[in-house]
Amino acid sequence: MTVRVAVAGASGYAGGELLRLLASHPGVEIGAVTAHSSAGRPLGSVQPHLPELADRPLLDTSAAILRGHDVVFLALPHGQSAALAGELDPGALVVDCGADFRLRSSAAWERFYGSAHAGTWPYGLPELPGAREELRGATRIAVPGCYPTAITLALFPAYAAGLVEPEAVITAATGTPGAGRSVKPRFLGSEVMGSMSPYGVGGGHRHTPELVQNLSRVAGEHVTVSFTPTLAPMPRGILATCSARLRPGVPAAEDAVRAVYADAFAEEPFVRLLPAGRWPATGAVLGSNTAQVQLAVDADARRLIGVSAVDNLTKGTAGGAVQSMNIALGLPERLGLPTNGVAP
Repeated sequence: MTVRVAVAGASGYAGGELLRLLASHPGVEIGAVTAHSSAGRPLGSVQPHLPELADRPLLDTSAAILRGHDVVFLALPHGQSAALAGELDPGALVVDCGADFRLRSSAAWERFYGSAHAGTWPYGLPELPGAREELRGATRIAVPGCYPTAITLALFPAYAAGLVEPEAVITAATGTPGAGRSVKPRFLGSEVMGSMSPYGVGGGHRHTPELVQNLSRVAGEHVTVSFTPTLAPMPRGILATCSARLRPGVPAAEDAVRAVYADAFAEEPFVRLLPAGRWPATGAVLGSNTAQVQLAVDADARRLIGVSAVDNLTKGTAGGAVQSMNIALGLPERLGLPTNGVAP
């Protein structure tokens, strides 16, 4: 089975990562690659790490060009996917890497994004309980945000098992590609190198309602989230440190909690629960679709701490999108996706 795939937003970081993975996918033929301001240029002028596709012309991003493909990936800025998706073939698989269709709550969307809610599509985090069933045969998929991918994997087993109270405190560090490729002074190398800084503090980050949605879904009750993101001087990766208080009556026993996590991830091809004493590192997952997870129990504070590391462009975006495509089309879930990282 070979499917013809288009990538809209191919000049950006997420689009380039999609093409890197799709170029090695044995079930894919790459069709149109599109952009906005870079339209008319060869792909190699903006994605020089893709020599096999370097001579492909970047076409205008329009429904007319994207129609006729079996799969269309939308790697566009938030708020730009909805109108375009409505003009695409109803029978094609459309995978949105932006935020337009992630949230179930219209009120949450309007509060954090300031526009009308376009709707909700099946959620492309296969490891989340019940998600694979929704993805099989789907023709529309919303890929999670990169922070919610890392954080949900670090915490959901504890919430699914009823181990922790419905409040979570999260600090996560990310590399600069999460802000996109457009030039912004605060993301210049001279501003970022040798410095870390917080942003979106006090519940202002747009991924907060997505975190609440995911954790509440598995907990079966509303979970409040205090999320502080930080910008780190690295080109890729997310390291998330997440904690929640153990429920009364739950023993502060790390072995018991580890058994819950081991059971949750036992059949997951892209989540690795590390051996006791080893901690996730962004460098270990560079370029891979693997998430590393570790946990600890602070017995004195009666808090569970879950730590995860992902490559925000691979497992956090493009890899998760390809993984979800594989499931939707009935292909082997691992197809075209690297589990090994790149070092040093």
